[in-house]
Amino acid sequence: MSGRVGDLSPQQAETLEKFWENVKDLLKQKRDDYYLLRWLRARQFNIKKAEDMIRAHYRWREENQIDTILEDYKELEVIKKYYTGGHVGYDKKGSPVWIDPFGLIDMKGILRSCKKKEVIRSKVWIVESFYKSFKDELEKTGRRREEIVVIFDLEKLGPKHLWKPGVDVFNEILKMFEDHYPETLKYAFIVNAPRLFPIVFKIVRPFLSEDTVKKTHVLGSNFKEVLLKYINADQLPLHWGGTKVGQNGDPRCTDIINHGGVVPKELYHISDLESANYTTVTISRGSSLQLDFEITQPMTVLRWEFKTEDHDMGFGIFKRTADSRQKAIEMEVIKSTERVNSHLVPEDGTITCKEVGTYVVRFDNTFSILRSKKVSYLIEILEADDTFVREGQDSTASTPSQESEPSEGE
Repeated sequence: MSGRVGDLSPQQAETLEKFWENVKDLLKQKRDDYYLLRWLRARQFNIKKAEDMIRAHYRWREENQIDTILEDYKELEVIKKYYTGGHVGYDKKGSPVWIDPFGLIDMKGILRSCKKKEVIRSKVWIVESFYKSFKDELEKTGRRREEIVVIFDLEKLGPKHLWKPGVDVFNEILKMFEDHYPETLKYAFIVNAPRLFPIVFKIVRPFLSEDTVKKTHVLGSNFKEVLLKYINADQLPLHWGGTKVGQNGDPRCTDIINHGGVVPKELYHISDLESANYTTVTISRGSSLQLDFEITQPMTVLRWEFKTEDHDMGFGIFKRTADSRQKAIEMEVIKSTERVNSHLVPEDGTITCKEVGTYVVRFDNTFSILRSKKVSYLIEILEADDTFVREGQDSTASTPSQESEPSEGE
């Protein structure tokens, strides 16, 4: 049984009754089984876990004034202009379709221009707006909607999207959706996924429920025809396989879908996004620090960020050519050493380790004969997740079957 209204086993029906008795003190409106079952399904009909979840949600709503966000929220200009995504139409069952060309986002620019809580709050405002539209439609037509279809276009997704503060904020957004809006995602379609995607997915997967993972579908190069199985052509922009166009025939419908872009530096006003996981060391004058990392899987990404106090620092990456410790001149150069002004702006970046072996991150202070220098750094090794594997250039991977579509509760 699906655990939805009209498709409950006797045990699920009994659990629903008990759950209502336990949480009815929270609900100001009359009993809504559709709403209650969302929380139960999210916790596999475990009453204790579902009750803990919904009570935590109501505390969160009160602490963050969510009940009035639609009236009170003022979207910051940088988010309005540069955070990707937009509501384009509805699928064949009437669920809203949101397209996010996330590969075009400049998360570093956004987070240099506003606080992360503003970014997260903007996402809350969007989902609350959808819930308001669901409620209005139910009152007007009697038709119930509970779910949203999301299409992530990852064209141009690259190493810059692995910037840790940006990844951390994205993961916080995912966790917020999982904790407070369970069973809202109908499908997530991933299109134009680059080779980097398995690594990105491994980073975000810990923040996703297994149910969300099952609803996530990576499409191959024939994604347009697949999307049309679920979305009518007039509800899908021409660029993604439909017939809908924006102003002046725009195939991307940029009038309703924000396509991001580079945030102008004149909007920056946040200079330091420090990670709580930094390691801080002092490198003596005329000395260097070598950090060894064993790479066991080809195409693993090595990610770094660091900052120094008061003075610049030399930075380079090498690969050992012998089993024992080597000097820099004896190793294969992966990233040439250069002096960077990491005391002015934190330094960050990534490389893809195409071969297995020992990679050496080297902080170089040998050029300084007078000053020891303090450096705070975070180095991470990011391996791929093999959950989604495309089976060829023209294939689709992990696409939902029409027969398995959830009922709409009309």
